Amino acid sequence: MTTRLSPGLLRAVLCLLFVGVGGRSRADDGATSAAAASVGLHVYPPVVRLDSARDRQRIVVQAVGDGGVTTDVTDRVDVTLSDPSLARIETLPDGGPLLLPLADGSGRLRVAFDGGTVEVPLEVRGAGTTPPLSFRLDVMPVFARGGCNMGSCHGAARGKDGFRLSLFGFDPAGDWQRVTREIPGRRVDLAAPEESLLVTKATGRVNHGGGKRFAPGDALFATLVEWIAAGAPDDPAPVADLVAVDLFPPTALLAGEGARQRMVAVARFADATDRDVTDLAWWSSNADRTAKVAESGLVESGARGEAFVMARYGSITVGVPLVVIPAELAFTFPREPGNTWIDDLVDAKLEALRVAPSAVCDDETFLRRVTIDLVGLLPTPEERGRFLADTSGDKRARLVESLMQRREFTDLWVMKWADMLQVRSSGNDVAPKGAMLYHGWLEGQVAANVPVDRMVRDLLTATGSTFENPPANYFQLERDTLKLAENVAQSFLGTRMQCAQCHNHPFDRWTMDDYYGFAAFFTGVGRKRAADPRETIIVETGSGEVKHPVTGAAVSPRFLGGAAPDLAGRSRREALAEWLTSPDNPFFARHLANLVWAHFFGRGIVHEPDDARVSNPPSNAPLLDELGRRFAASGWDFRALVRDIVASKAYQRSSEPNESNALDTTNFSHAAVRRMRAEVFLDVVAQVTATRTKFPGLPAGGRAVQVADGRTTNYFLTTFGRANREDACTCAVRMEPSLSQALHLLNGDAANDRIAQGKLVPERLAAGATPTAVIDELFVRCFGRKPDERERIETLATVLENPDPRTGLEDVFWALLNSPEFIFNH
Repeated sequence: MTTRLSPGLLRAVLCLLFVGVGGRSRADDGATSAAAASVGLHVYPPVVRLDSARDRQRIVVQAVGDGGVTTDVTDRVDVTLSDPSLARIETLPDGGPLLLPLADGSGRLRVAFDGGTVEVPLEVRGAGTTPPLSFRLDVMPVFARGGCNMGSCHGAARGKDGFRLSLFGFDPAGDWQRVTREIPGRRVDLAAPEESLLVTKATGRVNHGGGKRFAPGDALFATLVEWIAAGAPDDPAPVADLVAVDLFPPTALLAGEGARQRMVAVARFADATDRDVTDLAWWSSNADRTAKVAESGLVESGARGEAFVMARYGSITVGVPLVVIPAELAFTFPREPGNTWIDDLVDAKLEALRVAPSAVCDDETFLRRVTIDLVGLLPTPEERGRFLADTSGDKRARLVESLMQRREFTDLWVMKWADMLQVRSSGNDVAPKGAMLYHGWLEGQVAANVPVDRMVRDLLTATGSTFENPPANYFQLERDTLKLAENVAQSFLGTRMQCAQCHNHPFDRWTMDDYYGFAAFFTGVGRKRAADPRETIIVETGSGEVKHPVTGAAVSPRFLGGAAPDLAGRSRREALAEWLTSPDNPFFARHLANLVWAHFFGRGIVHEPDDARVSNPPSNAPLLDELGRRFAASGWDFRALVRDIVASKAYQRSSEPNESNALDTTNFSHAAVRRMRAEVFLDVVAQVTATRTKFPGLPAGGRAVQVADGRTTNYFLTTFGRANREDACTCAVRMEPSLSQALHLLNGDAANDRIAQGKLVPERLAAGATPTAVIDELFVRCFGRKPDERERIETLATVLENPDPRTGLEDVFWALLNSPEFIFNH
């Protein structure tokens, strides 16, 4: 029995639904008082800390009205201090309050609006101390905010106009050297700081290919000039590490075009200090049409939709989701019985978006859809008849159970795992025998429903003969340490780390330190040739290292986003496998759950499924979190995850959109129309035409989904986008329709020859079937339904116009095989 979310948890989900990915809100610090929460008034940041005489902190105030619509009221609030001696309050040009320190101590900041009052803690430390400017913490952010170290400017591999900075600031020491020691007296002029080329070009006083980056007298200008006047020093000692950036408010629901929302970014450091970096962050939006963000962090709403507003400071990019709905939109969410916990979470998001879901599909549509998705075939006419005749209320659930017990279910999911794990022969490295054994091992794991965490641990720690221990082939297929690390991160964590090999990732949290720390787990993988030249022995050498390309130092293993492992008594790969498959790992369960979700919906909650990053957030984070949590709690039971997904109304919805959800492609308000992938489509064509396909290594009639070796293919599979398994990316499976596919169906052997070979039409006519009966059967075989009256009349007329009924009926068969309703799962 599928459980539901409790009302309390569902209310919490509604509150947290749009909380951003990558930044952590300090909700535990007490953002609002209980009294203020009742009037929907929120103050950000939830705690104000001023750590020196240089420190400043702006305040953003958000009011929440009916239906969760938010309004920025920052410039309309009354702000007072419990102890006015601690700080003074100035007014920014946009009307918002700015706090500046006066004396050390603790107090409260009171914010009042429309009868509601919120108090937030205020802490002031070091008010009498003005620390010197830091090159890394103060000057480098100026280069980033000005766009100077971007790839299109001086951050390019060769720089611009003879001046190079490290891309997005991954090498501060090298940047300081290039700024201060190259072309002495020009880039920085210690005698006349404002005449430094660094300043005059950025302010437009001297011709600059990058244009004017800031104005004389503004904060960026003042920072550069003060630093140069102080002698342009490097930091004399290591500075506190940047540990997080918090972005406030954590979400906004804006009504109508032209609504505005101020944003504030607060950086937190390892020495327990924080800093308002709103003016130093690089702001962007992934949907300017919906929510455009200015350099100041001010967001302005546009067309209806969703947007993810991001801020990058230092090596960290964070973001928050914003939703824009039409002003004065009248909407009532349709309540329907029978929700599962998945539906509760999907519907919570749809309700917030003011989108109504489509109705649940009919039995014929469900039968065809779920049969394709679970076993890669179409339901037979006999299966259709039995299912439609069944009047029990649980027949869909029982159908799912029966499909998951079939051999074809195992074949389909072995194929998907084989794509991800790149099962293939590869010349001298992996022999066809090794690929077959590797595929056979996968088949045994999926057929026995081995817990996924155990299967992945066995794979990642595999040693020994590639023939005797087939998962060891994984380490023979990819021999490059860095590429191997990238494949593991992408396949099992959903993270594409490639960018961080050469520089800090500009749109994600990963740095070069993260990249090489993760790669260090694989330096001990060794390979020996066996007596059989086709066989390899994978060993753990316990030696080897990767070196950081900037520092040249050997890098120790480190978990992504975590600490260094304890390697006492175990190998690096064993430590990695234990961490990777732990329920506490924030990536593994979510990623695998997302991959399974994407199979059934045509897109992931994170899409593409193996490209999870700050700048590519999940469309429904609470749903993805709960899928991952339940997957781990089930003991990593893959079939339980499948069962939950296909039991949901979200999966069973019609593909027919309604007025409110017609433009929705990301929130699962209606079923997506999905082209069958190459292997499934070829098998389905063979099924409906009653023909067989011959593949190397399989008996005649073997299915394309059973092909073990990724290098085994044919023209049909290549044309329709089968992955060659040379890349771990899910994008290697191409699902987009193309002209060559259409031509192959129209003119190739995919339809014409198979219709003739299968002899289905002449056999039915010879058995005494009428043209009408044959037409009905062809529709059922191809579409899972009988023709409606108009279709039956028109197709029958086509048949009767032909002097030979067989030819006319085969023409109808050919037309059905070429129709979108056959090619797509809907």
